[in-house]
Amino acid sequence: MLHHIDGYVALAGLLVGFTVGLTGMGGGALMTPILVLLFKVQPLAAVSSDLVAAVVMKPIGGAVHLRRGTVNKRLVGWLVAGSVPSAFAGVLILRAMGNGAAVQSHIKTALGIALLLAVVTMIARAFLSTRRRAVKGLGIMADPAGVADHAPAVVVRPFPTLMVGVVGGLLVGMTSVGSGSLIIVMLLLLYPQLKASELVGTDLIQAVPLVASAALGHILFGDFKLDLTTSLLIGSIPGVYIGARVSAIAPGRVIRRALAFVLTASALKLLNVGNVQVAALLTSAAVVGPLAWRFVRSTGGLRRGWQPGLAAGKEFLSGPRSAIPDDADVIPMSGARPAGVSEPAELAGKGR
Repeated sequence: MLHHIDGYVALAGLLVGFTVGLTGMGGGALMTPILVLLFKVQPLAAVSSDLVAAVVMKPIGGAVHLRRGTVNKRLVGWLVAGSVPSAFAGVLILRAMGNGAAVQSHIKTALGIALLLAVVTMIARAFLSTRRRAVKGLGIMADPAGVADHAPAVVVRPFPTLMVGVVGGLLVGMTSVGSGSLIIVMLLLLYPQLKASELVGTDLIQAVPLVASAALGHILFGDFKLDLTTSLLIGSIPGVYIGARVSAIAPGRVIRRALAFVLTASALKLLNVGNVQVAALLTSAAVVGPLAWRFVRSTGGLRRGWQPGLAAGKEFLSGPRSAIPDDADVIPMSGARPAGVSEPAELAGKGR
């Protein structure tokens, strides 16, 4: 029954929705700790209400990618086959644990760990993207991170994909965190050749039934609060829409860095780290982080011998010509191939 609409919760939903629309991540990872830490909502109730609100928000971005055809439906099928039952199972595990103070403490701990994992995966995703852009500048296709513009047809690996869904679904069902930030990075590691747009679209679509399964479990067995969820939706729905509209002109990389900073602080507080220790760790991260990331970017993602600013289509090697791997594919940056050459490997072999 709807008893009370909280304007402050709606405002928090607006800010979180705007962040999700702007960056494509941070929904459960940001909203749940806000409810727990700022509004003193019980962890189980925060997870339940956030998941139900996400059922309404997730399809907004997914529908756009479906219309654009940037969804790998076979991947979605295998992910959903693992994530939907495991998300519901995660709720049942919480139910079996009970609803006492000890259980709430365990949920807070699990949420804190999940947030730290989310931050790590955000950094990993940015690191892999940096390596990908560096390789596109060199024009070498034989790269662990793949090149989006020349990605070959994706060969689906059923069992590993199923296990990604199982692990992600279980985490989402218990903490509401991971449907976007964690699963998208696991997909990037498992399918490095997947196009960037297809990676995001596939993740958004698979998250819809995943979150719906977890939300249904929490409605039936969790601590779902209708008034809390309604307050969230009042703010988050327009927030997602506004964020999506301005995403093309806003500095998304700055938003993501701020999001990682906030998530780290939230995780440390959920893990009961003292205020002095939190301040020291965040200050260290604020000083060392930008310097470390500057070094990563200057080396093309820690690539040995990489030099920025190379001319388009010009090969660069730190060693002699003989050091080129036999399977390295070299193509111009524009992606154009000479007439009669169907595979980049043939082009790489010319002149040897």
